[in-house]
Amino acid sequence: MEKRFKLKENGTTVRTEIVAGLTTFMTMAYIIALNPNLLTGFAVGTPLWNGVFMATCIASAIGMFCMAFLANKPFALAPGMGLNSFFAVVVGNVAALPAFAAAADPYLSAYQACLIIILIEGIIFVLLSIFNIREKIVEAIPLGVRHGISPAIGLMLMNIGLGSNAGVYSETGGPFYAMRDFFGALTAGSAKDAMGSGYSTMVLSVITMFIGFFAIIILAHYNVKGSVLLGMLIASVVNWIGQSAFLGTNPFASLSGASFVPPFADMVDTTLFKFNFAGFMEIGWFTIVILVITFCIIDMFDTIGTLVGTASRANMLDENGEMPQMKEALLSDAIGTVAGACTGTSTVTTFIESASGVEEGGRTGLTALTTGIIFLACMFIAPIAAIIPAAATSSALIYVGVLMLIGLRNTSWDKIEEIVPVFLMLIAMPISGSIGHGIGLGLIAYTVIKVFTGKAKEVSTLTYIISLIFVIKFFLVA
Repeated sequence: MEKRFKLKENGTTVRTEIVAGLTTFMTMAYIIALNPNLLTGFAVGTPLWNGVFMATCIASAIGMFCMAFLANKPFALAPGMGLNSFFAVVVGNVAALPAFAAAADPYLSAYQACLIIILIEGIIFVLLSIFNIREKIVEAIPLGVRHGISPAIGLMLMNIGLGSNAGVYSETGGPFYAMRDFFGALTAGSAKDAMGSGYSTMVLSVITMFIGFFAIIILAHYNVKGSVLLGMLIASVVNWIGQSAFLGTNPFASLSGASFVPPFADMVDTTLFKFNFAGFMEIGWFTIVILVITFCIIDMFDTIGTLVGTASRANMLDENGEMPQMKEALLSDAIGTVAGACTGTSTVTTFIESASGVEEGGRTGLTALTTGIIFLACMFIAPIAAIIPAAATSSALIYVGVLMLIGLRNTSWDKIEEIVPVFLMLIAMPISGSIGHGIGLGLIAYTVIKVFTGKAKEVSTLTYIISLIFVIKFFLVA
């Protein structure tokens, strides 16, 4: 372990790394069921759903094993949120084309054709990583902008924790968000009526979230090892008790009659190397090129932002704001995407939830290895992972988000060309839900300000090119 992961050199231990890996897993375990839900239209239990479920576990694990052994970094990978939703929309549009309408299963036929787009993206990223082009793109992001990535991701994590991660649905609609619909809900009868059966769940979610949040803070104050993980467990217990005592539901119902046998056969039949090349040619070259470029831009800057932002929080950046083994980390992400295409899921990318493991002390690839092993195990124990309440993971996301805001102290507040890009990223990331879009807006602002304040020569050629690409992406590509 010591020789492979250099634990002493990185100031960590086997126990710390394993706890960090488990913590990261708990904050991102939702993706195991959510990814196949999104990619198959919530067709739970169908052969395609089972195939995507297996692909999610396997491709994520492959990406994390590469991160562990190639880059020796504590970052976890899985099919990216946002990218999977976009992929599902693309598949739906392709399935509606006349060439696919005659197929026995138009959606499956289109899905297998669109996986080739993900494969092309992954291969492009492998080549760009090998030839250091992605690393050069990282270096083209000005240091002042890079300083703002971590706190912007922090706000995004807080937004996820307080918003979408704890959203509650009921027969009257939804989602009802914790920090929007909770206030006044305890006394306002109209709010209770509007939420229907979701009212009690909303109240329990908010209580769970804040008990877990303050438990983590108190445990961290007393330097308790595994404070984030313990806080999530405390929140989970509170939620389980609340479900049983006040909602009259069984929090462990998903375990009753659940199958612990991985559906390998369904993956083989639907997604494993099931590339529909004939259907792919029917999509049209212009559409294919646009889609590949779009996936590449979003994935590239989401990954770069996550790596730089999380590494900054873990003090892994050098004096130039650069992370050692960045090339290997980016290559791991690219290999994960290729593995995802081959097994049957959308783009695999580095998860911002990795920050929770980093906060627990994870500093090496052993953290990523631990998370990857648990993802593989979830092929057999997925029903157990499903009992972790979303509100409990929200506690960790909010806590880590608050800590990442500390990165604002590195911003040069007397330089307008730094303040404006950072401010725009702080707003854009949580609102758009995209790290890449936030970075793109920040780079455009940086470039414009430099050019029109007589400092155009201070902007590198590659920064100009990247800014132009984002302008095209934002205004010309749907």
